[in-house]
Amino acid sequence: MLRNLFGRLTGKGPSRGAALFGAVVAEARKPHWYLDGEVADSIDGRFAVLATVTALTIVALESGSPAGDAASAALTERFIEAMDAEHRQLGLNDPGLGRRVRKLVGSLERRVDDWRPAAGDELDWPATALSSVYRGEAPRDAALAHSVEALRGLWRRLAAAAEPQRIEGQF
Repeated sequence: MLRNLFGRLTGKGPSRGAALFGAVVAEARKPHWYLDGEVADSIDGRFAVLATVTALTIVALESGSPAGDAASAALTERFIEAMDAEHRQLGLNDPGLGRRVRKLVGSLERRVDDWRPAAGDELDWPATALSSVYRGEAPRDAALAHSVEALRGLWRRLAAAAEPQRIEGQF
């Protein structure tokens, strides 16, 4: 259904944005988030990292060009599809599934809004990381510092990559 609604924005075919989403997922699965960053290795912890990495990537794609906007929409579509599929695999295929997925997408939207100031170098990285990755539950100082530096490094890679490379998930 979502493909039908957003097909014009992202181009033809369900694979649009797949490479980009694959790169985002690969980043979110790196062990350092859970070991050095001490993010809980749980469904909630993994979601927090995935949503944070996705949000930073969306902010980097918001360059104003039609290609960046289309890639941002495609990435959001892949995120929605993944959340829907994951919940179905968990056996949560009930009438409340749509509401839960909308809540997760809202959480992504909040993170995008929180990370937007990064584009203008006006971001309080530790406070934003605490809210986005740890949902306000303070980890040890070293763990937060690790996650902040990892997010800054990701942001630098995203900012340094040319738009075509970002769109293809090469950052």
